[in-house]
Amino acid sequence: MANRYWLFKSEPSAYSYDDLVDDGVAEWDGVRNYQARNLLRDEIKRGDEVLFYHSTVKPMAVIGTAVVVKNGYPDYTAWDPNSDHPDPKSSPDAPIWYMVDIKSKRRFREPLTLEMLRRVADLKDMMLLRKGSRLSVQPVTKAEWDAVIKLADQVAE
Repeated sequence: MANRYWLFKSEPSAYSYDDLVDDGVAEWDGVRNYQARNLLRDEIKRGDEVLFYHSTVKPMAVIGTAVVVKNGYPDYTAWDPNSDHPDPKSSPDAPIWYMVDIKSKRRFREPLTLEMLRRVADLKDMMLLRKGSRLSVQPVTKAEWDAVIKLADQVAE
């Protein structure tokens, strides 16, 4: 089965691309949205490629890429009342939330801002660019992935 492509959003004040580089491999934990959970649990697989997006900052931008190194498994931070995102309804016997592990792959020379992405015709249907799209884990088509990588390469020249 061919690898798939995704976009993961993170607030850099909570977890940045630099944090991922420093950590080497990181658990993508704390997702508390059922649609995103289903993707992490059922769809996102080892070897899949990820666009790492810094949200809630100015400018919001794709910072680089990562690769999934571990398939979805229960997010144990939900069971920890001292974590940043506990959920008392989730337990080891009945996990609700899932996470994957990712590893940094490529930092873009320049962040690809929303404004830059909106100017790329091949990205006109990208979920990230749709009004009201707030999902923290989103699918990306191969064509969209290629367009983002091409833009990153052009900006680097």
